[in-house]
Amino acid sequence: MSFTIGFLLFDDLTQLDFTGPLQVLSRAPGAETALIARKDGPVRTDCGPFILPTHTLDTAPDLDLLCVPGGFGVDAIMQDAVMIEFVRRQGAKARYVTSVCTGAFILGAAGLLKGVRATTHWRYHAHLSAFGAIPVNERVVHDGRVITGGGVTAGIDFALSVMREIAGDAVAASIQLGLEYDPAPPLDAGHPDRASSDVREAVEARFAPRMEAFEALVDALTAQDG
Repeated sequence: MSFTIGFLLFDDLTQLDFTGPLQVLSRAPGAETALIARKDGPVRTDCGPFILPTHTLDTAPDLDLLCVPGGFGVDAIMQDAVMIEFVRRQGAKARYVTSVCTGAFILGAAGLLKGVRATTHWRYHAHLSAFGAIPVNERVVHDGRVITGGGVTAGIDFALSVMREIAGDAVAASIQLGLEYDPAPPLDAGHPDRASSDVREAVEARFAPRMEAFEALVDALTAQDG
């Protein structure tokens, strides 16, 4: 039986948020992948390369699994009524509704996280509650049919966790081995609880201008809902 997995694409998405899960989930038994953008033509990622969608919003099939990546382009999509309505419509029908990193906020803007336990990138985590979600400080969070992953590289763990859900441990393990996914980072600085204060402060400083604009957008969107 086919299992249709749809990835939402948009300019300035974080490439690994998308390609990590794609590499894993495309190997699911019966998987058919749909790369869905608002219109035809290449989609720009945050690190230079472009991705060619296979479908537009109008030609997208009904999805068994919807996956929404994150990235700086999330801000524009949260304000795009057409894109948000597509996510809301597909999310209402899909067996699984999922996100990686700040893609969770697109689900939130579509009303799909109300009362749902969820996670996202550590720097944005506290803002999940603005959309009615229950923030959980874990790398991958399952709440019924909603599965959310943390920031960027968490997308691989997220996808293997999804694979266990849809195809079982044996299939997920075989995919993990086939990809030789055996992470051994040279530094133990991948989580704010383990990074040194100097590293944390440097990352916070890089995020600061971005966070000011993002927080203003969240306030504006949630004020409209209120």
